[in-house]
Formats: sequence, structure tokens, C-alpha cells
Amino acid sequence: MKSRTLLLFLAVIALLESCASGKAALKNGNYYEAVLESVNRLRAKPDHKKAKVVLQQSYPLAIDFIQTRIQNGIAADDPRKWRNAVEGYNQINNLNTQIKTSLGAMKIITNPVTKFKELAEVKTKAAEESYNDGIQYMLKNTRDDAKSAYFSFKEASGYEPGYREVVELMTQAEFNATLRVAYQEINASRINYGSLQPIINSLQRQFLSFRPIEQQDTVPPQQYLKIVFNDYRQDARPQFSSRNENLEREVKVGEKKGADGKVQDVMEKVAGTITYYTKTKRAYSNATLSVTDAKSNAMLLNNSVEGNSQWQYTWATFKGDNRAMNSDQVNLTKRTEASPDDQSLYNQAISNLKTNLSQQLANFYRRY
Repeated sequence: MKSRTLLLFLAVIALLESCASGKAALKNGNYYEAVLESVNRLRAKPDHKKAKVVLQQSYPLAIDFIQTRIQNGIAADDPRKWRNAVEGYNQINNLNTQIKTSLGAMKIITNPVTKFKELAEVKTKAAEESYNDGIQYMLKNTRDDAKSAYFSFKEASGYEPGYREVVELMTQAEFNATLRVAYQEINASRINYGSLQPIINSLQRQFLSFRPIEQQDTVPPQQYLKIVFNDYRQDARPQFSSRNENLEREVKVGEKKGADGKVQDVMEKVAGTITYYTKTKRAYSNATLSVTDAKSNAMLLNNSVEGNSQWQYTWATFKGDNRAMNSDQVNLTKRTEASPDDQSLYNQAISNLKTNLSQQLANFYRRY
């Protein structure tokens, strides 16, 4: 019963917030959002009075605003005028769909505007607009412009699939925009650290291609990436340390009546000495990461990367009255000396090294 009451309360809150956001959108001139908010409200509650008022006011304003924006863009010869027209007509058609799927909204807006014919007419012009942008980007002949060209051609294909030779141009633009990296992984140690291939695989994405340096390719690489695993070592033996701490505290041992007849605690001072022992063992791994420009042979990145790990264990002994210790100290005295697991130290150090290598490479190639 409480659960149903809570759900009802939350639903009421959501209704109020939605209504308020619709009114706010209308007040701020966001007519399109105001229509959507009010339609959604009427879909949930067809007789919602405030939503009816917002819809009645905002819908004609939204249609007028969108159509005026389209016409102004065409008149001003905006470089994206036809793409903006597609967006605007899609918005008008979306309002039609939303209203017709809301019983409450259909009672207010009985004949919503549609622009399906106009949309079909401007899509071809929008495809041409995007296509021409792509051609201009391609003529600039830079990698970043090739990226822009790819997305312009993709946009054109979205407006009109197969428009002119847009598919072939998308392929060419993607090829021109792709940075090709030849990489090699070198083990300069006697340690079997596994493989760094997963790190390389994580870098592969659109416009960025990695191939092993020994793998022949018809297109020469633009960069050389080299990862050299240099060394793994760990402490020959654990480091050992200890320290003493004198403990003293008062504990309750009983009760007695005072001169005034009130019960008082009887306290006793207890003391002792606790000795803490700590064993520590560390492991270290190291690699060198470098990226070279294939054409100029300039060094673009040259970093030493480390991956370390540490095992540490603490226990304690105690002399004196056990009541002087707190619970954590008591637990330490229940522990006995332990020895490190060298395999776990190795695994953690190598894992940390690979994580650090991955982060540095991701940061470097983020710019591409």
C-alpha cells in the first residue's frame, strides 16, 4: 500500500514538473519544446487543463517560427539553407505524429500541419548542398578536411541514398583521412610479459589504422610506433620494520555508591606495549614508448613508462593488560607473519604497466 502511494506521489510530481517545463519553454520562446511537453502531458492525462492551454498557444507559434526560419535562410542564401529546411520540415512532421498519437492533443489541434511533400522536394537540394561541401573539403587536401568531407558525403547519402558518386567519394575521403601506423613490440628482457596486442587493438577506430610493421601494405605508413619492454624486477627479499607503542587507558571494573547515594563507575588504569611489524616487497616493470613520423623521421613521442606493485603485511604482538588495546589492535595481534606471493606481485606490476601504456597511447592518439 505504501509502495502504491509513493508511486502515485512520484507520478503527480512528474506531471507538475512537465507542466511547469512546458510553460517555461513557451515563455522562453522554445515553442517546439513547449508543444512536445504539452502533448506528452496530454498523452498521460487527456484532460490536463494547463497542458491544453500551452498546446493551444504554442503550436501555431511553433509552426510559424519554423517556417519563417526556413524562408529566411533561403532568402539570405544561408550555406546550409536546404539542410536547415529538411530539419525544419522534419520538426513539423514530427509534431503531426506526436499530436496524432495523443488523444488529448488531437482534441485541441484537430488538423496538424504536415510538410511531407515539401520535405521530399528539399531533400535532393540538401543532398547537393552536402555533396558540394564535401567536394570543397576534399580540394583542401588535408587529413582533417578529408574527415569533414567524409561526414558531408555521408550526410548527402542520408538525404538521398546513392546520390551521384557519393558512396565512392565517402570511401576515398575515409581513405585520405585515415592515419596509418606501423607498430612493433620488442621484448628487451628475459621476462615473458604476455602480449601488448590488446593495447593496440583498443586504439583501432575509424580514421586510425594500426598494422604490425612486418605486415606488408600497399600504402606506406605515416607513423612508426614502437613499444619496448625493458625490464621486470622485484626486491630480493621483503623489507622489515617494527615499532613499539605504549598503550594506556582507563576501563570500568565495577560500580559503587558515592557519598550522595548515586551509583558511580569504578575505573582502573590498564597499560601495555604493542609492537607492530611490517613486511614490504615491491616489484617494478618498465617499457619505452616511441612514435616517429615516417616522412620526416621526427620523434613525436618518446616516453618511459613504468608499472609498479607493492605487497605489504602488518601484524603485532602485545605485552601487558589486553584491555589496553582497541579492537583493531586486538585483530592485529591475532595475525601471524606471512610471506609475499611473487606471482601476484608480477601480475599486478605488468597489469599496471599495460594500463599506463594504454593511457599514454590513448592520450596521444586522441588528437588524431
